[in-house]
Amino acid sequence: MLELWEKFHIRIYDHRVPSAADFVLDGALKLVVFRDHTRQRIFSVLPTSKGAATLDTNHQDNQPAKMVNLRTQKRLAASVVGCGKRKIWLDPNETSEIANANSRQTVRKLVQDGLIIRKPVTMHSRARARELTAARRIGRHRGFGKRKGTKDARMPSQIVWMRRLRVLRRLLVKYRAAGKIDKHLYHELYHLSKGNTFKHKRALVEHIHKAKAEKARERAIQEEMDAKRAKTKAARERRQERVQQKRQAQLGDEE
Repeated sequence: MLELWEKFHIRIYDHRVPSAADFVLDGALKLVVFRDHTRQRIFSVLPTSKGAATLDTNHQDNQPAKMVNLRTQKRLAASVVGCGKRKIWLDPNETSEIANANSRQTVRKLVQDGLIIRKPVTMHSRARARELTAARRIGRHRGFGKRKGTKDARMPSQIVWMRRLRVLRRLLVKYRAAGKIDKHLYHELYHLSKGNTFKHKRALVEHIHKAKAEKARERAIQEEMDAKRAKTKAARERRQERVQQKRQAQLGDEE
């Protein structure tokens, strides 16, 4: 652009012309037209006899664009489409036709023609958030540099204790209802859980299995001892009967 100005010795003595301007040269290289997009004005740069240029602000297109109030049309379109006014898009190239629409029926036709469009719903995707959450679940992004607050502030020990105790008590109630443990073992394990004996549910389940196995072993030993005791008692009774019979036989021989 600067080369173009230096080549044709064009100068504009006006501070209103911004540096980022659009210049169009006609075929004879005698006219430079500048369009001010911000103010919607067109300036023509006319060359002088000495090769310089002056700014002609009396160009035929140097009239400010008349703004059309389409507030009513946007309100009607929002009512017809069934959304908010901020979701309505009006075609800027068809403002005159849209401005003539003063009824819902006309606005509905413009919607069908595509001059009025409902903007799509802007979605705030959570894909990245889900990906980050999945990474944190397996231990990523949880180093010392990511931590704020003490250990007890991040996860209070009271909450950890409440959760663990509720898990253990829920398991005990479930096992008692299913008949896996009796009320006596339930009462014992309930107090052991409250006394911080079990660190997790697996430890409680293992303790239940061991307790049931120990109880079964004790029952078997007790039954074996009872059977042995009954056998010994029966042998003792038989021996006493034999002794009694022998005594009676001896008494009979003496008589």
